[in-house]
Amino acid sequence: MPAGTLYRGREGMWSWVAHRVTGVLIFFFLFVHVLDTALVRVSPEDYDKVVATYKTPLVACLEYGLVAAILFHALNGLRVIAVDFWSKGPRYQKQMFWAVAGVWVVLMLGAIYPVLGHAYRELFGS
Repeated sequence: MPAGTLYRGREGMWSWVAHRVTGVLIFFFLFVHVLDTALVRVSPEDYDKVVATYKTPLVACLEYGLVAAILFHALNGLRVIAVDFWSKGPRYQKQMFWAVAGVWVVLMLGAIYPVLGHAYRELFGS
C-alpha cells in the first residue's frame, strides 16, 4: 500500500484528526476518573461533593460528549482495522468512513434520552 493511502482525501484527514482528538479526550477523562475515585480514600466528604457535581445538567452534557468521543473512537478504530487488515479495505475506506459517520449519528441520537434525560427533567421539570 503506498504511503498516505490510509488517509487520502478530506474524509481520511478528518477521521485521522478526530481519532487522535477523541483518544486524548478519553485519556484525560480516565485520568480525572482515577483521581476522583482515589479521593474517596483521602476525604470521603470531598468525594461526596465531587459526586454531587456529577448530577448537574452541565456534567450531563459533558457525559454526552464523552459518549460521543468513545463511540466515534471505537467505530473509527474498527474502520482503521478494516483498512489495515482487509485486502480491499483501502479501496473502500471512503465508504467505510461514511458508514461510521452514519452509524455514529444514529447511535448518538439514540443516546440523547438515556444520557440527557435527567438533565432535561432537572432543568424543565418532569
